[in-house]
Amino acid sequence: MIRVINESPYPLPEYATPHSAGLDLRAHLNESVVLQPGERRLVPTGLRMALPDGWEAQVRPRSGLALKHGVTVLNSPGTIDADYRGPVGVILVNHGSEAFEITPGERIAQLVFARYERAEWQIVDELDATERGEGGFGHSGRG
Repeated sequence: MIRVINESPYPLPEYATPHSAGLDLRAHLNESVVLQPGERRLVPTGLRMALPDGWEAQVRPRSGLALKHGVTVLNSPGTIDADYRGPVGVILVNHGSEAFEITPGERIAQLVFARYERAEWQIVDELDATERGEGGFGHSGRG
């Protein structure tokens, strides 16, 4: 159960289908704004929430906006921590070649809830060997 304050006139985020992982976040705007090519903007959602300890909310792009318009979430996925109580905003960027109008109430991103584990560091002199070893970016072939 997620405790939420909705300061917008729009319904709470909803799952689009019975098997959707993400809920659609809406732009809480008084009027439309235009996102020029290469421009980024923090778009408010009108939501504030309190997540249970051990949980995070991840703000992710909507695939249709990315494919059709080149509009995506800049810091994807954006993380909302369990102790954050401020307004939820979405950093959108227009990677497309044309201006994109964001209208009030438009679905602009997805919100996915996830559990997480807290890690502790253990300083060691060496790491155990693996078949991959130090193979990094592109080590297994093209891309």
